[in-house]
Amino acid sequence: MIQIQAALFWAYAVGATFALAAGRQLQVWERINAGEGPRTRSRAANPYLALTLLFAAVLMVPTGLFLLWQNPSWATMHVAGGHDGVWAGFVLLYAGGIPVGAVLGFLAAQVLVLVGAGYWAYLQCVGGYFLLFGVLVHGWDGSGYERFLSPGARDWADWPQDGVVNNALDFLTSGTFLALLVFGAAVIGTMLITEIGWLMEGWSLPGADEDRKVHRVLAVAIAAAGVHGLPLLGAVTASALVRLLGAWLGLPLFAVLAGLVLLPRRSPVRLLYDLVGVPHRHWRAGLDDTTAGMTGVTSDRSA
Repeated sequence: MIQIQAALFWAYAVGATFALAAGRQLQVWERINAGEGPRTRSRAANPYLALTLLFAAVLMVPTGLFLLWQNPSWATMHVAGGHDGVWAGFVLLYAGGIPVGAVLGFLAAQVLVLVGAGYWAYLQCVGGYFLLFGVLVHGWDGSGYERFLSPGARDWADWPQDGVVNNALDFLTSGTFLALLVFGAAVIGTMLITEIGWLMEGWSLPGADEDRKVHRVLAVAIAAAGVHGLPLLGAVTASALVRLLGAWLGLPLFAVLAGLVLLPRRSPVRLLYDLVGVPHRHWRAGLDDTTAGMTGVTSDRSA
């Protein structure tokens, strides 16, 4: 349900966020299956990966293809003026790339969670959403938000005469925006419910209450701000710096600022990450008692 140029970034970000939200479950899953055969350790046996792929294939792909058919100009950020201008490869890239992007994002974040680099898994989410918002806010030529707020090819062509306010009002009263509202309620609503549900499921596992430093409602708010709000703020900041200083100065300056905000061990983002109670240790840490208990139960049953 998003424009083609930003769709793959969104898919990657969604997959990474799903894996991070289910980080504790993935750690326990890996721990339980560590001594099992290849059948139980196959990727297809991972229910969280399967649900992520299902979300991408059943919700993200059909809604995006509908908008591409309904309004090809908007869906291609006005690169194509109509159906005749849509290359068939765009459709193939959208339909096949969305599930692949979601799976790649999930697997990348999962690997980082399982080796004890949960914060770097979180940065996968930030990076994906930053690229998504960067395309929508700035685009490849500085007109990203103009292309997004122009519901049709004629609106895009008349943008300089109509101005931001009139174009925004036209977009809010367009059929494209109505479709986005309907599809957004289904796609984004399901996405948020899944992320919150998997977070709460993880908090019920051993050790989660010790890692979560704030109330669950506040933890969810911090997680949402860190995954969705921070990348949007970063995209707007990067766009502003590029417009003021040019790409050759603006982008390096933004990279330095982003590094100072995200990478130091005592950065504000790391401190907020530690409050939420998502994994930040190796998957073996803190689970020995649980595994020992499971081993004991298995031994008793075997006897």
